[in-house]
Amino acid sequence: MQIKKTYTEVSPELLYAELRDFTLEQGAALGENKMETFTVPDESASFGTRATLVFYTGEGKAAKECLRAHIVGMARGETKLMIDVDEKLFAKAKLAALQSNLDFIFGCYEVK
Repeated sequence: MQIKKTYTEVSPELLYAELRDFTLEQGAALGENKMETFTVPDESASFGTRATLVFYTGEGKAAKECLRAHIVGMARGETKLMIDVDEKLFAKAKLAALQSNLDFIFGCYEVK
């Protein structure tokens, strides 16, 4: 399953931190995570951010990727979030709780 959301005037760094914390609350383990900041062409005072978060279920060699999130955006503009979820490994109830938390915090910034 894939979830796509677009927010306006939301810091990508804040979205990254909240998504990480909300997913950890649901019992997933954080694997690969990275965040890159870059200048926007022709606007040296504007910065864009690209981030990836990967979460696993299980431990050790039994760990399997259950959720991968991509965030791209700018605090003064649009920030896009794409979440790929393996519904067999990340229960629907946990996904619903994650989406509910995101909607509570960022719902008023979502472009519909």
